[in-house]
Amino acid sequence: MKTKTSSKAVAFAVTTLLVLALAPAAHAYIGPGAGFAFLSSFLILLIAFFSSVFSLVSWPLRSLYWTWRRRKVYTHAKIRRLVILGLDGMDPELATRFMDEGKLPHLARLRQQGTFQPLQTTYPPISPVAWSSFLTGVNPGQHNIYDFLARQRGSYLPTLSSAEILPPRRTLRLGKLVIPLGKPQTKMLRKSRPFWHYLGEVGIPCAVLRVPITFPPEKSRAVLLSGMCVPDLLGSQGTFFFYSTRDQSAESRRGGRQFRLQKEGDALHSYLVGPDTVGQNGNREARLPFRLRPDAAKKEAELELDGRRYRLRLGEYSEWIQLKFKVGPGLKVHGICRFLLRAVSPHVELYVTPVNIDPAKPALPISHPLTYSIYLAKLQGPFATLGLAEDTWALNEGVLDDDAFLEQAYLHHHEREQMFFDALEKIRQGLCVCVFDTTDRVQHMFWRYLEAGHPASPDGNPRYAGVIEDLYKRMDDLVGRIQAQLKDDTVFLVISDHGF
Repeated sequence: MKTKTSSKAVAFAVTTLLVLALAPAAHAYIGPGAGFAFLSSFLILLIAFFSSVFSLVSWPLRSLYWTWRRRKVYTHAKIRRLVILGLDGMDPELATRFMDEGKLPHLARLRQQGTFQPLQTTYPPISPVAWSSFLTGVNPGQHNIYDFLARQRGSYLPTLSSAEILPPRRTLRLGKLVIPLGKPQTKMLRKSRPFWHYLGEVGIPCAVLRVPITFPPEKSRAVLLSGMCVPDLLGSQGTFFFYSTRDQSAESRRGGRQFRLQKEGDALHSYLVGPDTVGQNGNREARLPFRLRPDAAKKEAELELDGRRYRLRLGEYSEWIQLKFKVGPGLKVHGICRFLLRAVSPHVELYVTPVNIDPAKPALPISHPLTYSIYLAKLQGPFATLGLAEDTWALNEGVLDDDAFLEQAYLHHHEREQMFFDALEKIRQGLCVCVFDTTDRVQHMFWRYLEAGHPASPDGNPRYAGVIEDLYKRMDDLVGRIQAQLKDDTVFLVISDHGF
């Protein structure tokens, strides 16, 4: 898990005083196993259908009611919209230096026009603690988040601090078969209410995207897509897969699972691992077989999976590929993943991202309302849903190299930009908040190139010396594009939870 070396936080604002005007106006835990199946695609579509029908029928009355509520609230409001851009781990000292050097013109202009102030962060200065204080306005003693992990009182084993995912409470045993009766239980362990709950209660529209410690999504009048601590389809915080024709029996990779590709005719074969199957006493995992036909001359391979074929090019990520795991009679659980062909000669090597929950057919609720993730998936296609989507484990274990990690991080960043700008377009009045993790993940993995003689990069590498500066320039460009869409009646905050 992550640790921070600075206790500072950075906040950039058009003006912080105006914000007050809105007020009057690791495998951290056990997965849910076969319980995933009871939020299958059929049930998702059924819920979405009835939700749509109810929404359509009740729309005239609801529209009149909330128009009246909003008009009452905005009568005394000094601003119409609050936009909050969260840049996880953006450092105040680096930001100041780059602004002074003229490398961050949009942030420098924001500093000149409004307020720039390094703020004290939480103790300890780590993401789940600090963001929990941001969204609730209270300290860790009140919101109950002190770290990524907590301990189980009975065994002292580590468990996720922010959420519990447990199998259905009741099961039916028929000999060796164990049939779950119900859906998996999800419970938020963070205490205190997020501030957007209060805004929603007085009729202010809110869009909340990927703010950490918002899983499972709580009911409110906001549309919300959960962030940090959303699990993968195995119930872990990110289990990657690594396949090779080499013998890996003597190797051990923390955070991932490794398999040997077996030769069969002109192809290699193996399987992807999914959640536990329904009715199996002994937690038997679902498997999805695939075949791989490498072509060393063309530096590519053909992937055959679930009756479909995909072309994988050496060193390039595939698009998100949708997966269907059969977990019981007539029951399927949907996920998505990307493939990366790492080598074709002399050995074949294949990396597969953790299997994310499919936002179009979520096996667990990852948004509120449930249909919001479906809407986003229809709008922009599949996107990463895993809370810690940038695979730092795979980079640490040598499964990914620096270039592959950077590409993955910016692929996720682009997805988040798409949904954020959609929210900006839809929320013309009210709150729009989105947290980007790219700043944190890239700095964690590339800070070593800023320090001479760093043990993780003793010889340095000039090629990566400018990665963090380029990162800050990318975020500055994002700030500029957001500002171009804002009007004078909007307060814009650019904030971070801790420095580096």
